[in-house]
Amino acid sequence: MFTAHLTPDAELRPLEPWQAEEFAAHMDRAREHIRPWVGPSFVTTDVDGARATLQRYADATARDGNRIFGIWLNTSPVEPVETSPTRTLVGGVMFVEFSAAAGTCEIGCWLEPSAEGHGLITAACRMLLTYAFEERNLHRAEWRCRADNVRSSAVAERLGMTLEGVLREAWKLGDTFHDKQVWSVLNGEYRTA
Repeated sequence: MFTAHLTPDAELRPLEPWQAEEFAAHMDRAREHIRPWVGPSFVTTDVDGARATLQRYADATARDGNRIFGIWLNTSPVEPVETSPTRTLVGGVMFVEFSAAAGTCEIGCWLEPSAEGHGLITAACRMLLTYAFEERNLHRAEWRCRADNVRSSAVAERLGMTLEGVLREAWKLGDTFHDKQVWSVLNGEYRTA
């Protein structure tokens, strides 16, 4: 199975439908924190919803499309992350869109509050960009976020992305419309950064 180490205490690996119960438990911890920043279909409320979300990504992956990966953090101070029984799913990254034919992708992320501030999202997104540009030779990667999501914009900047513009009132949450930023990095820019 594919596993990549983000830090000595954190790993990145695919999230699959058989992990629906773990994903649902994670969503219970993260739901209210991430709800303003992610799409409503992603914020599941039970195991069936979690399984449906993971199955959508599994089906898309099978078609060489969108993909989803979880970030597991070791909460044991003495055991290595790969053998620790105290690994906890704390967030993840995904290709929200992935088209080899078009040469483009969009990256997204989410994280529990307890795991913020450790560089996990930036490290995981770098792995996705490396895959997209070096292994798949895509031309362009995008990042879209609410304009008031300072943490998300900071990740895009750390990844070397350029803010291309703002889509006015393009993000609806409840009855309120928010502005959406569009960031991108091109293959050649990323390789030389």
